Amino acid sequence: MASNVVVIDSSFRRTVIKTTPSTHLSDVLQEACTKFGLDASQYGLKHNNRQVDLSRTIRLSGLSSGAKLELILSSRSPSVVSVALQLPEPEADGIPNGRLTDKFPSNTTIWQILRRFESGAAGDVRIKKNFTGRGVPQTSSGDAGAGRLYHEAPVLHIMGRELSSFTDLQKTLGQLGFNNGSTLLRLSFRTSDTPFEEAQVEIDNYFKVLEGEKRAGAHANSAATSESKLDSSTPALSEDAENVNAPSESLESSEPVEVGDGEGQEANSISSPPSPPPSTVTGPNQRPISVFAPPTTTVPHAARQNHNEADYEPTINHAKLYQSRLSTMGRNKRLLTDAEIAAQQETQAQKLAGEKEVEIKVRFPDQTQVVSTFTNLDTAETLYDHVRSLLDRETEHFLLKFSSPGGQKDIPKNSKDRLIGKLGMTGRVLVTFVWEEGASDESRSSRLLKAMFAEQAKEIEIKDAEGVDVKDEDGNASSSGKGKEKEKKKGGPKAWMPRLGKK
Repeated sequence: MASNVVVIDSSFRRTVIKTTPSTHLSDVLQEACTKFGLDASQYGLKHNNRQVDLSRTIRLSGLSSGAKLELILSSRSPSVVSVALQLPEPEADGIPNGRLTDKFPSNTTIWQILRRFESGAAGDVRIKKNFTGRGVPQTSSGDAGAGRLYHEAPVLHIMGRELSSFTDLQKTLGQLGFNNGSTLLRLSFRTSDTPFEEAQVEIDNYFKVLEGEKRAGAHANSAATSESKLDSSTPALSEDAENVNAPSESLESSEPVEVGDGEGQEANSISSPPSPPPSTVTGPNQRPISVFAPPTTTVPHAARQNHNEADYEPTINHAKLYQSRLSTMGRNKRLLTDAEIAAQQETQAQKLAGEKEVEIKVRFPDQTQVVSTFTNLDTAETLYDHVRSLLDRETEHFLLKFSSPGGQKDIPKNSKDRLIGKLGMTGRVLVTFVWEEGASDESRSSRLLKAMFAEQAKEIEIKDAEGVDVKDEDGNASSSGKGKEKEKKKGGPKAWMPRLGKK
């Protein structure tokens, strides 16, 4: 009995697909995407806010005649599907239950699955077989005489569907509706009318054409990128070409300039390595350190500065930025695949391998700070020994912590983990000194650093930041706090502040 279903895309276009009870929903998706001009591998179907299993037929899907299906975007990252290949009787010898099982991504074609099983690269039993390159000799008349080798093509049965042609075997698991779970492939062979040599040539030509199309697409993308770069750089090149003659004439007419002693000294000072700052002190193990004294008052420096109340009034630009961030955070983001996560870890490892030094600032409980530089060979044990050598009471127990992208982390004691490689310290890192429970009260209340280091401590110089001019949408420069009266008259902040509070 013939029926039909209606497929609706995101732009409310609809198309009617005629079906039979044995029609697979993957074929419905393929036909709908063909009519809409879309790639079926990137879409799925949903009915009553529930995603439809594309591997089922109309009879088993529970859809009524005239059911409305929504065309939705599917996940771009492939999922894992467990595949079991049931072998025919001659090929199943020596294989438990006559099945080869393994897991494949949902974007793997049936042909690739057969190739991996026959090469031994997949399957619980690593036995090499021949599934795709088989030939059967046949004679033209009777059983006697010279025969010719004909291609014996693989035939697969999946959920009541037969895949026999070479084009059918190029479909992926996702195109057949298998995006998760497990599936069973029943393998058999059928002798075709194509000679074995011609079949091999057709298969090779197919993959050559497919590879050529991929290269052509990649070349077209790179050509479009290079053309856009050339178009953007053409105005600058033309301006440089117009001004080529002017510098040459000025150079010809100019007289040679003698370099004085002062300029030569500047050049020499630039080429020479910078000298250490005067506040550097030689610490334990001849390591240069900088010691900074704790603040003299309990009131922070920022709290003692005068400020303009108008600087805290939100502007229209702040509202637009806030709304754009809300819309960005509300969008669904694709999860990273295992390959992308491995690539990120490899990139991070290469970045850490290129780091040579890290500047560590140790902050003590009395707000004294000691800054020193460590190399990529220093370990956590080296850092503990360095901090212990700074203390007036070296036998007390303490713990070091630092902030990482994953949160607050403890630096392990007596560990050979390298600061840059294993712990991931780069650039400038703030390490906090914390007393352990076994520390005495005298050490907590008395002086922390040794006298030779505490006497050379200097105060931290804090410079007041100058005012910065901010340009509005019209390009007019205005200092912070100005131009608010115009925005208030337009009702800018009042228009978005209630919505901001609701969200």
